[in-house]
Amino acid sequence: MLAVLIDPEKIDVRQLPILFQKIHASITTHIFIGGSTDANGNTENVVTAVKAQTDLPVLLFPGDYSQITDKSDGILFLSLLSGRNPEYLIEQQIKSIPTLKNSGLEIIPTGYLLIDGGSQTAVERISETRPIAQADVELIVNTALAGQFSGKQLIYLEAGSGAIQAVGPEIISAVKEELKIPLIVGGGIRTKQQLENAYQAGADLVVIGTAFEENEDFFNELKI
Repeated sequence: MLAVLIDPEKIDVRQLPILFQKIHASITTHIFIGGSTDANGNTENVVTAVKAQTDLPVLLFPGDYSQITDKSDGILFLSLLSGRNPEYLIEQQIKSIPTLKNSGLEIIPTGYLLIDGGSQTAVERISETRPIAQADVELIVNTALAGQFSGKQLIYLEAGSGAIQAVGPEIISAVKEELKIPLIVGGGIRTKQQLENAYQAGADLVVIGTAFEENEDFFNELKI
């Protein structure tokens, strides 16, 4: 499976028809919508505009509880397991409950691990947490398993938007070997070879963002 991530702060909804012509001509299976911040509160408008363009599943990938809207199909209910900041382990989740309990969203408990991609990411700045070093494979595996054992339905390994280095195949393989739940991988994937490496290593779903829009050659390689 392949998800295209749309950041409400960065997308111009007038560009969506052209973007979705590309998406529908590609192997994309899901749309994720979200970002570390949404200062102007664009998420709901972007979700509504996206839903008008596609029948693909649209899932929220929120940076905080204010980005939740029942206009989407579901939400990755994220816990930042790689950090130790209670705000993103449980506080944001509690703040989201008044909205979520009255929504019809599919709620998918997701363990979120920020992996060092070689550059500081917005997630790192906003969450005030450090990513796990790619060399510390054992810690990554144990953190992912802690998520599974605590009831998460998905594990998401994320190098972050604009990462210089994607999550390494050896990390993906090590985590996948131990997990009994689906594995999502994203951040820093800009070529078809990187995409194939992630799948071959065991990723069930790969997420790409700006590379899909900005690199026409990459898009052409993802055509059906």
